[in-house]
Amino acid sequence: MRLYTAMFIFMFFAISAHGQQRPVAILNTVDDERDGKKYKTVKIGSQIWMAENLNYEASDSKCYDNKPENCAKYGRLYNWQTANTACPKGWHLPSKAEWAALTSAVGGAKTEGLKLKAKSGWKSNGNGTDDFGFSALPGGNGYSDGYFNNVGNYGNWWSSSEYNSDNVYYRSIYYILEIAGWDYSSKSFLLSVRCLQD
Repeated sequence: MRLYTAMFIFMFFAISAHGQQRPVAILNTVDDERDGKKYKTVKIGSQIWMAENLNYEASDSKCYDNKPENCAKYGRLYNWQTANTACPKGWHLPSKAEWAALTSAVGGAKTEGLKLKAKSGWKSNGNGTDDFGFSALPGGNGYSDGYFNNVGNYGNWWSSSEYNSDNVYYRSIYYILEIAGWDYSSKSFLLSVRCLQD
């Protein structure tokens, strides 16, 4: 896996919408050598995340409503088994603890949703400030029977951490709330993937 520098930031702090200093964190892009797709990456705290949802056409992954334009905007939706191996070499599906480290780095769950949401693309202007360049988008979710819902309303991202033998934790952001929350679902559920650098 080769990292290509997209830009360097020489001013390390900017003023957020709330008048507080925050780190400017957009650093690089990465090429997925499997299909040539390029992803923005962002360093938040000590972690380097993809700043876009994964859009690798793995087996059993789907576009919302089976429309390619939704993959282009929101990335693909994956069941948990596929999500575990979908990230490119040098990257992985983050654990619940690694998601929690992101929460801590952005100042806590109460405003995490607001700070991580993209500045556009959410229902009813429920957009965020995107303070850290994470650019979370509401890709919705899908089911193994082909039903989809919640695009524009929810962004849901798998963790690698199991709740029990049948269910897995995922991180969720809702368009009308500033918080980010935890839930769990069946492993057959279709959710978005954000890859974390090893």
